[in-house]
Amino acid sequence: MLYVVSYDIPDTGRRTKLAKTLEDFGDRVQYSVFECILDSNLLDKMIARIKRIVLEKDDSVRVYTICAGCERAIKIIGQGKVTKNEDVYIV
Repeated sequence: MLYVVSYDIPDTGRRTKLAKTLEDFGDRVQYSVFECILDSNLLDKMIARIKRIVLEKDDSVRVYTICAGCERAIKIIGQGKVTKNEDVYIV
């Protein structure tokens, strides 16, 4: 499943830590936006790690689920592409 994660964190340290954490789960598509292709287990792990970083009283993190039909309707204006599962994986 494709997820879009966006955040608004005023503290530079927490913001940097969150960005580095999200790099473990997906691709940065804008400064504070990541696209992540995750199964339910990885989604749970990502959310648990996010919760260890953010302060709920100060920070905002949003995780949007993008269904297959909605994913096909994504339009990008300018540079970039929607994150896709690759048919070939190099290990």
